Amino acid sequence: MHRSKTALNLLQRLRTVSSGSSLIRQIHVLSVSQSVHSRLLCSGRSAYGVQMRDFSTEKDTARVEELTENEKKLTLELEELRKESAELTEKVKTLDDKYKRALAESENIRRRLTKQIDDAKLFGIQGFCKDLLEVADILGHATEAVPKDEISDKNPHLKNLFEGLSMTRQQLNSVFKRHGLEAVNPMNEKFNPNLHEALFQQEVENVEPNTVVVVSKIGYKLHDRCIRPALVGVTKG
Repeated sequence: MHRSKTALNLLQRLRTVSSGSSLIRQIHVLSVSQSVHSRLLCSGRSAYGVQMRDFSTEKDTARVEELTENEKKLTLELEELRKESAELTEKVKTLDDKYKRALAESENIRRRLTKQIDDAKLFGIQGFCKDLLEVADILGHATEAVPKDEISDKNPHLKNLFEGLSMTRQQLNSVFKRHGLEAVNPMNEKFNPNLHEALFQQEVENVEPNTVVVVSKIGYKLHDRCIRPALVGVTKG
């Protein structure tokens, strides 16, 4: 009985030792396999000997290349936009210059047309006035030709005729003045080539040179525009 118990104890110890050595052996195998796996990972191979690829690095490289291509495209587009902007700026300057020139030209045309319209209003009767000047000259000659000493109550017909001619002449002169037509009688005035026409020169004592001393025909001006110069004689210089 004592021997059987001793045998059982020995058997249990043997089992314990055998199980412990088996556990140690498994741990050793696991450690060896992990070491091999880590070496394979470092060398870029899997446990099956297949080459492993670093996908993250390839993606980054592709992304960088894509960004570089996009930058090149954007740079080209930006350069084209700059050229287009410069061309448009030049066109705007040209069109602005043409627009300003057109405005200035239209303003000049408007001023010229306005002046022509005003002149037409003022001088539209110039031809008609020139025709009436001959009538005024005839009336002037008629009134001046009547002898003043014969104008009396003893000669009523001549007196009435003279008064009628004088009144007609005054009325015609008032009409001329109302429409801007004025007589130019430059007696004893300085000679003005814009209003006077010299027919002859003569020497006169105590009179300054180029002074009008004879008026052969009265001149007329319409709103400061000479429509008929006065025919005069002037002193010698």
